[in-house]
Amino acid sequence: MKKIKAYVDEWFKDIPESEQKQAIQEEITQNLEEKVFDLMRAGKTEEDATNKAIVEFGDISDIKQELGVKEGKTRSSKRQYGLHLGFSLWGSGLIVALFLFINVYYTPDVIWFVYPTFAVAWWPLVMFYKWLGWK
Repeated sequence: MKKIKAYVDEWFKDIPESEQKQAIQEEITQNLEEKVFDLMRAGKTEEDATNKAIVEFGDISDIKQELGVKEGKTRSSKRQYGLHLGFSLWGSGLIVALFLFINVYYTPDVIWFVYPTFAVAWWPLVMFYKWLGWK
């Protein structure tokens, strides 16, 4: 069960040492080991059972919040949201340009392209707030 211990240690590496951390870490390790044994009794190999138990356990962000660890945005995630923002600006600009072309080409006497523009404008606006770090 070294693999489970390694995964749990990796999950808790950015949490400062405390008795509460150790207790939670031991409890999670014990629960995962029990799940692995149950899956092995059901016919899975040890490796498959270990991988399935780890995947089914999921994310520990709630546990980190309980222990007082703030999960801030890293520089790479900030850059990633910047890419999403740029993509959303270009994408919405192209969509608005398409609506403008269709409006001018087919119905030049009625200006209707403004209405879908408001709907499309939410996409880059949401990406901008994600880039700023708002939830």
